[in-house]
Amino acid sequence: MKFIQTNRAPAAIGPYSQAAIVDKMVFTSGQIALTPEGEMLGNDVALQTKQVLKNLSAVLQEAGSSLQNVVKTTIFLSSMDDFATVNEIYAEAFGSHKPVRSTVAVKTLPRNALVEIDAIALIK
Repeated sequence: MKFIQTNRAPAAIGPYSQAAIVDKMVFTSGQIALTPEGEMLGNDVALQTKQVLKNLSAVLQEAGSSLQNVVKTTIFLSSMDDFATVNEIYAEAFGSHKPVRSTVAVKTLPRNALVEIDAIALIK
């Protein structure tokens, strides 16, 4: 097992790694809308989702993977009212690649984020 750390995504805000490689797979921690410098983006779900996917992509790239190699994602939303907006931005990011996915509503996310996404991907 190898743990992944990149400066192109925000550092973990707790005792965990950004991702771990096991065999030919990478498992990411959930990404929220922190900039690589650790600043939380505003209270706009579209803006936050774009940053989350940018962070997720940076972690995957550091591990030798990409969004196009994602097998499964989990999306955590602070409100299901944001589902359509997040879905539209997610679809743009993944294009014709459609990994399996779960989406759940939660009471609160770290730093009061509106969206968090984690992924499991193959390393090619």
